[in-house]
Amino acid sequence: MGHGCVHGEQMEQVAIKTKLGSSMRFTPTTVGGAKVIDPILREDSRGHFFRAWCLREFAEHGIDFIPVQGNMGFSLRRGTVRGMHFQGEPALEAKLIRCTRGRVFDVVVDLRPESPSYCKWYGTELTADNGRMLYIPERCAHGYQTLEDGTDLFYLTSQYYTPSAASGVRFDDPAFKVEWPLEVTVVSEQDRNWPLMSGRILQ
Repeated sequence: MGHGCVHGEQMEQVAIKTKLGSSMRFTPTTVGGAKVIDPILREDSRGHFFRAWCLREFAEHGIDFIPVQGNMGFSLRRGTVRGMHFQGEPALEAKLIRCTRGRVFDVVVDLRPESPSYCKWYGTELTADNGRMLYIPERCAHGYQTLEDGTDLFYLTSQYYTPSAASGVRFDDPAFKVEWPLEVTVVSEQDRNWPLMSGRILQ
């Protein structure tokens, strides 16, 4: 599928003005509809507090996301890659990703043929310290690489896990050319063997 695809790269984020009283800062990415969401910390002598999700603020930024399920993934080893995963019809899902321990390089790939960013990817570092989140729209694939041993990832989904709709694309598919920051040291057999994009029609 390399022909006609726009290959994604990490790019400077476009800063957008944060509304007075907002608890999160939303930044668009090179993948249409995907957004980086940075919390605005409230700090005092005890430590800090931040909001991890807000229906109203998400709606104000054009994100229609109501989570129905939460999941956690633990990876033992630095360099582990999980992905690239998505759900197709009739169980399309959006995801909101954050790291709760350690560090990950989190990636979204656009699988929507009608999208201006089709086949483009975007990656950003999520850590337990920065509290950053990445919003993954429907019909986009998600994956990540751990940057530290003993890393936890927590994510909310807009759809229930549906095995018959679960699918994936290869983390090393030449149609995307995702630039993983570390050597890929651990990956599941399933993730190694997703079919290449060439010749696939995704719904």
